Amino acid sequence: MTSQRSRRAVAALGAVSAGLLVLSACEKPTPIATVTFGKNSVSAEAKCYEDELSREQATKCAMKKASDTIKVEQGEVLRVGVDPEIADEGWALWINGQQATDTFNKTYYAFQGADLFASQQGQAPQKNLYISVVEQNKAGSKFRGVWNFKLENADA
Repeated sequence: MTSQRSRRAVAALGAVSAGLLVLSACEKPTPIATVTFGKNSVSAEAKCYEDELSREQATKCAMKKASDTIKVEQGEVLRVGVDPEIADEGWALWINGQQATDTFNKTYYAFQGADLFASQQGQAPQKNLYISVVEQNKAGSKFRGVWNFKLENADA
């Protein structure tokens, strides 16, 4: 009977140890960025998130496929929300891999009248557009994370 108790104790100890090992291998989730148009909202974790990324790495990451798509109607207000730790460092909005705004240090910003799908003269409006929230310092010399979103033109 003592040996059966010992085996159970060893088995329980092994299960606990294995569980702790699995938990220690888990990574901490990245901060979240959220994009909202009208009543539609999409949140995502970072595509890339490191202590420091180069501009080239941030640009390459901003071109990665977005995991989330949101339909956009013309005239809707673009709203972007970020976790406080992103706002503390600063962030900018990039469109199709190119920086489109200055750096913000707010957790929320609304872009009024953002006509992102405006057609160029003689061209049809774009069907899809890719935007990224890029965590970067005010000087635009230090980058940390990139969150990608695909916008689908509901009017095209």
